[in-house]
Amino acid sequence: MNLAKMTNKNLIVLDVSVATKEEAIRLLIDKLYKENIISSKEKFFDTVMEREKHSPTGLERGLAIPHGKCDSVNRSAFAVARLNNKINDWESIDESNEVDLVFLLAIPKSEKETTHLKLLSELSVALMDENFYNDLSISKNADEFLKNLNRSDKEEKDTNKYDKTVLVVTACAAGIAHTYMSAEALEKVGKEMGIKVISEKQGASGIEDRHTKEQIQKADGVIFACDVAVKNIERYQGKSFVKVRVAEPLKHSKNLLNKVLQNPDGKVEVLSNEEAFTSTYELKQGTLKEMMEAVMTGISYMIPVIVSAGLMMGIAKLTAVAIGQIDNMGTFIESGNTFYELLGYLDMFGSMIFKFIYPIFSAYVAYSIADRPALVPGFVGGAFAGGLHFTFWGVEGGVPSGFIGALILGLVAGYVTRFLNENIKLNKNLQAMKPMFLLPGITMLVIFLLNFYAVDPAFGRVNAFIANIIESFGTASTIALTVVIAACTAFDLGGPVNKAAGAIAIGLAADGVFPLTARVLSIVIPPIGLGLATVLDKIIVKRRVFDDNLRVVGNSSIILGLIAVSEGAIPFMLKNPLITIPINILGAIIGSITAVMLGAIQWNPLPAIWGWPLVENLWAYLVGLIVGTLFIALANIFIRFNIIKKQKKNDMNKTA
Repeated sequence: MNLAKMTNKNLIVLDVSVATKEEAIRLLIDKLYKENIISSKEKFFDTVMEREKHSPTGLERGLAIPHGKCDSVNRSAFAVARLNNKINDWESIDESNEVDLVFLLAIPKSEKETTHLKLLSELSVALMDENFYNDLSISKNADEFLKNLNRSDKEEKDTNKYDKTVLVVTACAAGIAHTYMSAEALEKVGKEMGIKVISEKQGASGIEDRHTKEQIQKADGVIFACDVAVKNIERYQGKSFVKVRVAEPLKHSKNLLNKVLQNPDGKVEVLSNEEAFTSTYELKQGTLKEMMEAVMTGISYMIPVIVSAGLMMGIAKLTAVAIGQIDNMGTFIESGNTFYELLGYLDMFGSMIFKFIYPIFSAYVAYSIADRPALVPGFVGGAFAGGLHFTFWGVEGGVPSGFIGALILGLVAGYVTRFLNENIKLNKNLQAMKPMFLLPGITMLVIFLLNFYAVDPAFGRVNAFIANIIESFGTASTIALTVVIAACTAFDLGGPVNKAAGAIAIGLAADGVFPLTARVLSIVIPPIGLGLATVLDKIIVKRRVFDDNLRVVGNSSIILGLIAVSEGAIPFMLKNPLITIPINILGAIIGSITAVMLGAIQWNPLPAIWGWPLVENLWAYLVGLIVGTLFIALANIFIRFNIIKKQKKNDMNKTA
């Protein structure tokens, strides 16, 4: 791609002074509008600022590359501003980055998966070249800047002779900037060290620059710089490797190259190279670290399911609210009105999609551990966790194991499949039976027996235990009963403990014994509070404390919380249960006690926003909601921020 052709001298502004990120972006949008690149300044500004909420666009060495994709963009282009001053609060990958060079990319919506990724990756990579970057920094005018931009397309002929060859695989959750920048950093340092570095990027566009068989055969080692599971790991059988997070090469490329050649983590081990999907591998890392990577892989594949399900239900329910028919939504499908039927089925479609949250999560947890042979057993384990077997078998009152069951069964599916793959030895002629028949068959039998004799009975006992606790309080203490119901409801976000609390609370309300105030508040407080945390962190502690995936989930979590779908916040709980669960419980308890003590009363099982007008003393209910959500948001922000600071301090001590 010729970068110079994507801009012109009228889109280049040099040595200007702006005070904020917003001011810099508006300045460049002005230039794009005057050149007829965009048709609406405000619409494009809103698009760019919305993108800013999801992940950092500041990089390092004073660079930022904000970008926007929307239908108000007439053609792909970028504008550039070189600043006299530095903007020190532009959220960046390098937290010490002070921005003074801004590239604003404008991409038509129709090209968001093609031009956008190509332009962003090529610009990021080009700017990693110090000489190129310095030439841009000292350009005297727009013409010279444009001329220096054009140099990025003239590739230097590599005449160096290399003694060693190292392969690199990079992949991050978003699959864009980090993926390319880490690869470029290793290639650049490798050249300085006389090491030939060949990178494969497993990004948002799939696998780019795939390593060939010849390259793999000749390689002296492989660096996996990945935050998610490596695709087709079996290709690197027997190769020495180092495994690190995707951002690690940006700071420690030289150390990584030395380590893979002199002191690698081990060798990639596979049992068969007859078929790609029969292989497995063993990275010599801690079991806990491997489990965390598996959970992250599961979450990254689960997020689109949550977002799409919430969108379907949100459209249906909010439309029903808008036309004043939310109370009649249960009768929409039989109404005979085509529009109402559509809304009714759309809501049911969203509910159906939600049923696949746990199967998808467990499937990819297992896949991360043992590759494709574990995918189906993991999916079946997740289906058990979601209670789909009760639906198919017609079992009334079954208690699904929820996120805990999905986590247990997904991990078991992965490790059992790996164990079987490593220990079942077959004649070469029978090798194809292993991935197609033996591995999934035996693993699924293990999953069935584990669920039937351990997981389901355990959660049945949990259900009975919670019921006994709640019933034992009776009406002896309003505060005590509020605390127990709130804690149980918030514990597992729609899981078995939540459902047990719900069944008892609704029964007490039906008998006129105890209102549902604590129950309905504790359904909505955790998802709204967690979602709010992803919005407020930048304002309160001046940096993001959640990764890209959780920030995407956070936006959905607020909306889903308002329509009483607490499952939207499950990814937070899966990634950091020891932080998320206690804070959720405390936030729900504090919010519920506040509302109850101020006099809020809700007898109807309507936690969603359209049920709020039915609350007696609504002001007290809203005060409790605000107190609970703010507690969860602030507690998450400050605890996670302190953990990040400690990790940074430990990293500095290690490198000192």
